[in-house]
Amino acid sequence: MDLSPKSRGSYFSPEFFKFLRDLARNNNREWFQKNKPRYERFVFIPSLRFIKDAKVELKAVSPYLVADPRPFGGSLFRIYRDIRFSKDKSPYKTNVAMEFWHRRGGKKSYTGLYLHLAPGDSFAGAGIWHPDSPTLNRVRRAIVSRPEAWRRVKESGLKMEGESLKRPPAGFDPNHPFAEDLKLKDITAGVPFSNAQVTGPRFMKDFVQASKKLDPLNKFLAGALSLPW
Repeated sequence: MDLSPKSRGSYFSPEFFKFLRDLARNNNREWFQKNKPRYERFVFIPSLRFIKDAKVELKAVSPYLVADPRPFGGSLFRIYRDIRFSKDKSPYKTNVAMEFWHRRGGKKSYTGLYLHLAPGDSFAGAGIWHPDSPTLNRVRRAIVSRPEAWRRVKESGLKMEGESLKRPPAGFDPNHPFAEDLKLKDITAGVPFSNAQVTGPRFMKDFVQASKKLDPLNKFLAGALSLPW
């Protein structure tokens, strides 16, 4: 498997999105096995090459970010869906996802970056998604104890998203200036990419730039969870 840097051109060709669109229309094992060479050529190998190069490029964002280009168990999510407890029995994901986690906190540290690539729905993301209660409470307490730091995150232009409670959680002031944020069960933000950006020659630069835009949220979360950034 050749993961050497490409001398020029893009990581992802238009065939990348074409494969994902075709997979969405033919989400079955027979079709996938027949088209697996396409998957490996246009999706799997380019994704691992991107992760390998991101290992260097992301140092400009944080020295603690991990980009692991291993084919399995690294930054690249498996394309196979876990259908054991799902009503949707489609065996394959129709997007490509990568995670770049905090070196000290590990994959469950809730600080780091997420990259989602799908036709018409590609973005870089950061934040806490479905966190455990202790983690969520630490972030909420940090919002209360460091309101000016949280204000800077809010004023950075990032839009906070996630599931929300109907009222502020117990133990928190319902009249707090950031009461709406304290109600959030997930605290995430994203920077979108067009299909043309993903398949263009500047996509690594675009990804690093988006990661820097997400930096205020990552810095705040790292501080709340006692991690360096």
